[in-house]
Amino acid sequence: MITSNQNSKIKLVRALLGRSKERREAGAFIAEGVRLVEEAVKANWICRFALYDETLSERGMVQVESLKVRGVDVEEVSASVMKSISETETPQGILAVLELTNLPIPQPANFILIPDQVRDPGNLGTLLRSAAASDVQAVLLPPETTDAFAPKVLRSGMGAHFRLPIHSLGWDEIEKVIKSEGLNVLVADMNGQSCWETDLRQPVALIIGSEADGASESARKLANGNISIPMSGETESLNAGAAGSILMFEVLRQRAQKER
Repeated sequence: MITSNQNSKIKLVRALLGRSKERREAGAFIAEGVRLVEEAVKANWICRFALYDETLSERGMVQVESLKVRGVDVEEVSASVMKSISETETPQGILAVLELTNLPIPQPANFILIPDQVRDPGNLGTLLRSAAASDVQAVLLPPETTDAFAPKVLRSGMGAHFRLPIHSLGWDEIEKVIKSEGLNVLVADMNGQSCWETDLRQPVALIIGSEADGASESARKLANGNISIPMSGETESLNAGAAGSILMFEVLRQRAQKER
């Protein structure tokens, strides 16, 4: 059992929970909590090692045994050590150090999400969760968007990371992907055409800018048009997570009608 905060595994976990630079250099990230570890196991994600403590639930112990069967290094830690490295107020008693890998972008791709300058972890996590639920095939993260593998984004995503290709790219790289797939690029903008009146059945890339700054100049240069969400009353805008989710499910709705 690990009882010291000076243990090399504990030090690595702390580093990975910190800056995105540490995660990139180590090529790893942290999944904390029973649900996230469960999703990682279900997706056969590569796990370097896992830690658990005596407070872990029966459901969590099932994941521990599953990891052990796969030959993963699983070690018990004291409850005090687990609490010291947990990102939550009430630790669930398990976390895993996972390989930082990117699922491949499907070919051909006809539905891509681009969260532009979305810096709030909760908003980005919500967008990823909705993307996984609305048949988005890949998420491209341009510069100035928060790290998708930060702990708070992972928790908000509720397992979407293990089912969805998520790639951090420069705008030149994003443009290459867009052009190679022949996607119509639309920016969410309150002055855009209503999503109810926009044909979203064709291959499309949706750009969702931050609530504070909107889409960047680079995003607007890449776009073919703007798209908006009809709203009643005096509400001027929605946060990025809500707006992006509505637009993604509108794409799903239109395409479902097309197939009938």
